[in-house]
Amino acid sequence: MATSIQPQPPAEPGDDDVKAVAHLRKARERLRQEIGRVVVGQDTVLDHLLAALLCRGHALMVGVPGLGKTLMAKTIASSLRMTFNRIQFTPDLMPSDIIGTDVIEEDPESGRRRLEFIEGPLFTHFLLADEINRAPPKTQAALLQAMQEQEVSVGRRSYKLEPPFFVVATQNPIEQEGTYPLPEAQLDRFMFNVPVVYPSPEEEVAIVKNTTANLDLQARPVLDAGEVVRLQHVVRGVPVADAVVRYAVDLAIASRPIAGKAEPRIHKFLTYGASPRASQYLILGAKARAILAGRFHVDFADVRAVAPPVLRHRLVLNFHARAEGIDADDLIRRLIEAVPAK
Repeated sequence: MATSIQPQPPAEPGDDDVKAVAHLRKARERLRQEIGRVVVGQDTVLDHLLAALLCRGHALMVGVPGLGKTLMAKTIASSLRMTFNRIQFTPDLMPSDIIGTDVIEEDPESGRRRLEFIEGPLFTHFLLADEINRAPPKTQAALLQAMQEQEVSVGRRSYKLEPPFFVVATQNPIEQEGTYPLPEAQLDRFMFNVPVVYPSPEEEVAIVKNTTANLDLQARPVLDAGEVVRLQHVVRGVPVADAVVRYAVDLAIASRPIAGKAEPRIHKFLTYGASPRASQYLILGAKARAILAGRFHVDFADVRAVAPPVLRHRLVLNFHARAEGIDADDLIRRLIEAVPAK
């Protein structure tokens, strides 16, 4: 006989969790101050990167060259005392160039030879994959395994990556010659798609002043890698009401063109909608946003706030969208208007 599953009430936060949330809220303000010493503006981008890190996700930054994407990544890593590596992806980059390789070493005493694994730049806490779409597919696939499984395979052996492991990849939306566009399955592995836009005139004045003078601007550490792992665990433990979970699922479902349930203002422009992974990331992102705001509960506004970075790269637009100048952000706004919070 089938039995119904009764919804469980949200768990009450423990004293340690409450302290961790309060600590993170203070740390966020200090992080803003320290990162602001080096990076001018881009507050939304920085918040999304920090949220993705706390959710054990990864982020894709899309922007033209010269907007400080590398600087933002390096500054966040240094302010969190995380080891940092940057890989410039090129068409001739091989998987062994990023993972590492086995080399033959000879023991000087016994004369015996053995294989020794030499770690590649992938073995770090914070990895910046610069212009990821310039690497060939098999190199992209090697990075994909590391992102998803937190390990890499070399020959018959697998090597675990030390947590926290966070990948920030960049793409240049202008130049596509000589690139290997990421397949939808790989794009779906990124939690957030974060556009990096031009600074305001005032911000650009501050950038020019800071970078053309004899100033040594450095961000001081606020947290360390161990604390980041602890906070990742706290984020997962944030309770979410069933109604909020249902709202996130309804948003994802509403993006899928389903026969008999089509919404002309939305589905006319879509070939495919968001997968269930989008529902998961909507809730995780909402949890991180709540925690960063000092709250140990999630509401509908948190889900709406993270909907654009979660759904932006998961909606596959068709010819009608391109013909009418409709982009993913336009459709996300229509989705939010069409799906009520119950």
